Amino acid sequence: MKNKKRTLVALTGAAIGTGIAAKKISEQKAAEKERAVDEAIKARYYGDKQVYFVGGGIASLAGAVYLIRDANFDGKNIHIIEGMHILGGSNDGAGSVENGFVCRGGRMLNEETYENFWDLFSSIPSLDMPNFSVTEEILNFDHLHPTHAQARLVDKDRNILDAHSMGFNNNDRMLMTKLLATPEEKLDNLTIRDWFDEHFFETNFWYMWQTTFAFQKWSSLFEFRRYMNRMMLEFSRIDTLEGVTRTPLNQYESLILPLKTFLDKHHVDFTINQTVEDIDFKDAPGITATALHLSDGSTIELGPDDDVIMTNACMTDSATLGDMNTPAPKPEEKPISGELWYKVAQKKPNLGNPEPFFGHEEETNWQSFTVTCHGDELLKRIERFTGNIPGSGALMTFKDSNWLMSTVVAAQPHFKAQDANTTIFWGYGLYPDRVGDFVKKPMKECTGEEILYELMCHLNWQDDFEEIKADIINVIPCYMPYIDAQFEPRAMSDRPAVVPEGSTNFAMISQFVEIPKDMVFTEEYSVRAARIAVYTLLDIDKKICPVTPHNRDPKVLAKATQTMFR
Repeated sequence: MKNKKRTLVALTGAAIGTGIAAKKISEQKAAEKERAVDEAIKARYYGDKQVYFVGGGIASLAGAVYLIRDANFDGKNIHIIEGMHILGGSNDGAGSVENGFVCRGGRMLNEETYENFWDLFSSIPSLDMPNFSVTEEILNFDHLHPTHAQARLVDKDRNILDAHSMGFNNNDRMLMTKLLATPEEKLDNLTIRDWFDEHFFETNFWYMWQTTFAFQKWSSLFEFRRYMNRMMLEFSRIDTLEGVTRTPLNQYESLILPLKTFLDKHHVDFTINQTVEDIDFKDAPGITATALHLSDGSTIELGPDDDVIMTNACMTDSATLGDMNTPAPKPEEKPISGELWYKVAQKKPNLGNPEPFFGHEEETNWQSFTVTCHGDELLKRIERFTGNIPGSGALMTFKDSNWLMSTVVAAQPHFKAQDANTTIFWGYGLYPDRVGDFVKKPMKECTGEEILYELMCHLNWQDDFEEIKADIINVIPCYMPYIDAQFEPRAMSDRPAVVPEGSTNFAMISQFVEIPKDMVFTEEYSVRAARIAVYTLLDIDKKICPVTPHNRDPKVLAKATQTMFR
C-alpha cells in the first residue's frame, strides 16, 4: 500500500512537472513569435500611406496609439478629424471656478474586465507622476481610495435601505438563470421587460443595476445578458460598488490629455471643428473608401494604400447645457456621427443599421447635472448622511424619485482648475420626461436651481435651501438625447463588424459596432474596437486581449448564486 501511495505521489508530481514544463515551452514559443512579429513590423515600409480617423474620441486616440506602438507607423501620417472644438468624445470634463464645472457623465472603470484598456494605458506616460504609466497612476489612486457605498439606495422617507439583499423571488431567479443559458442569437429585438415580470423591476437588484449601468426596462435583452456575463464578478458586490475603479481626476484630464500628449510627441495631425459629412466608396464590389467630404467644402482624396477608421456614432452627440437659471435646451440638430452612419450604410452592404439606435429619443435620453460649490459644507452634509467621504461612495440612488435621481461625489479635487475652496459633485436622472416629486415639471425643463432643490428635498434639507444655495457657484444641467442609444433593442446585424466583410481599407469604431461577448457603454469597448481595426487593416499578427471569462469561474459563480438568494 505504501509503495502504491509513493507511486501515486510520484506520478502526480511528474504530471504537475510536465504541465509546468509544457506551459513554459508554450510561453517561450509565444514570446519568440512576438519577437519575430516585432522584427518583421520594424522592417516594414509604408511609403506614403495615410490613416484617417473620423471622430476624436477615445477610440480614435487609442487607434492612433496602436498604429504607432504596434504597427511602427509614422505619427505624421495619422490624421484625426473631430467635429467639436475639443477632443475626447464622451470622456469630457470642463469649466472654471468662476462659472462652474461640468461632467456630462462619469466613465466607471473596472480593474478585472478592462483588459485592453489597461494594456493601452500601460504604454502612456502619466502627466503627473514621473516614470509611471497612466495605468499605474489610476490603479495606485484607486487602491488608495477604495469604494464601499454605504447609502446605495435611499427611499422616499430618507431611509438608507439594506441593499445587501437583492430582493429576488423564485421566479426572478428562474428567469435570470434561464436567460444566462439562452443563446443570444435567440434574443434579437427583445427587451428586458419582454423577459421579466413586474416584480423583477421592483427589486433592489434592478434599482442598483439600472442606475449603475443606465439600463431601462425597454433596453436590449441581450445587452443585459452580456453585462450579466461580463460583469458576473460585480454581481455579488453591486450593493457596495467595490469593483468601480476611479480615475484621479475627470476623464478628460486623466485619460484624454495623456493620450493627446503622447500623440503630439509623435506628430499626429489633429483637425478640430471640422466634420466629415460624407464618404465616397468605389462602385466595385467590396468596401473601399475613396474620398472624405468635409464641412468646410474641401475633399480629401484617398490614395490606394490609405485607410479610414470611422467613429460611426457617439452616445453624447447633440448634448446641450443649461445653467443655474436656464434649462438645458432641446437639441436643434440631428446627431452628427449618427447622420454620417446613415449615409454610408445606404451605400454599401454590411455597414449596419443606425435606425434602431437613433430613431427613438424618448427612450434613449436622460439628464445629468454638475454642482459647483464654494467650500465643502454641502459635501460635508452628504458625508454625514451617507457615511462616505468624497470618492468612497460611488452612487447614491433615490429609488422612489420620479426622475430616478442618483448622485456621485468624487474625490476632490476632480478638476485641476479647482482651488482649495471649491468642490463639485454630479448626478443624473434616468427619467427626465417625468414631473418631479417636489418641482412640478419634467426634469429636462428644469433650471439648475430647480434640480438642486429637488435633490435637497429628497434629502429633507429643503428648509435650509437658501443657506445651501448661498454656497452654490453653478448647477449645470446636461440633456443627452442619445446617451442610452447603444442599449436599444436591435437585431444582431444592426451593428456592423469593426472591419465589415468585404472591406479593403475601411473600419468602424465606437459603442455601435459589434464585438462578440463584450459589453457596450464602456471604455474597454472603444479601445478593443480600435485595436481590432488597426490590427486587421494593417495585418498585425499580435494578440488582442480576450474577453475575460469570469462567468466560467467556479468561485465567481458560487458567489453570484449566493447573492441571488440573499
